[in-house]
Amino acid sequence: MNKIILSIATATLLFLGTEMSNAQVKLPPTSSSQTITQGLGIKDIILTYQRPNKNNRTIFGNLVPYGEVWRTGANNIPSITFAEEVSIEGNKVPAGTYGLFTIPNKNEWTIILSKNVKQWGAYQYNKAEDLLRFNVKPHALTDNVETFTISFEDVTTKSTKITLAWEKTKVGFTVTTDQSKEILANIDQAMLGENKPYLHAAQYYLNNDLDLKKAVEWIKKGDEGNTSAPHLKYWKAKILDKAGDKAGARQAAKEGIEMATKLNNPEYIKMNTEALKAIK
Repeated sequence: MNKIILSIATATLLFLGTEMSNAQVKLPPTSSSQTITQGLGIKDIILTYQRPNKNNRTIFGNLVPYGEVWRTGANNIPSITFAEEVSIEGNKVPAGTYGLFTIPNKNEWTIILSKNVKQWGAYQYNKAEDLLRFNVKPHALTDNVETFTISFEDVTTKSTKITLAWEKTKVGFTVTTDQSKEILANIDQAMLGENKPYLHAAQYYLNNDLDLKKAVEWIKKGDEGNTSAPHLKYWKAKILDKAGDKAGARQAAKEGIEMATKLNNPEYIKMNTEALKAIK
């Protein structure tokens, strides 16, 4: 019996030892991962990339050689997903997910979008898989960027700039989109429903230099019955001013100031006051 028990105990220890040797130790990665979702108009861009640190190394021209294809970060190449067709530096790019490579040089970088996104490093890079490549000029930074960073800058409803920064170098390229047909169709469809988006539709028409008569009609309808909505008065003042109805614009701004004062809302006191001053 003792021999049986000893054999069982030995087998158990061997099993546990094997399991422990196969267990994976969870450690922080040397290069962190980041995923960014950036809204562009009514759609999103999703970017995932790895972020190595400088760690007192000389990066460009040394760790990252000039004139060679770079994975653009660490480990897996960055992936970037466009929910719809966009234009990058004037080049049409269909909706989809792409890999990002770069070729750094002192005075010019080549940006590459690859149709093959599942790549570790640049070792298997194949130019035949390029969707797009174009050149941009790098800019020298005053301050050192310790952690490699890709970011979205200068974001508007129609465009954004994607920038890459590390060490004292920064490069960027512009992504634009034209969603006007889809947005206008959405507005027309929403106006057939019960809860009509008068304010948002009027704002869009104002901000995009569209039919001001429609914007005036909608903002007036949106303002009907709202006796304590200083934000509506603010937009009404701006739209009427642009449409040439200066008297109506002044009246709307004054009403907005009065409403905001009663509500103790300093933000819209200020905004309606600025709108009133801007009416010439």
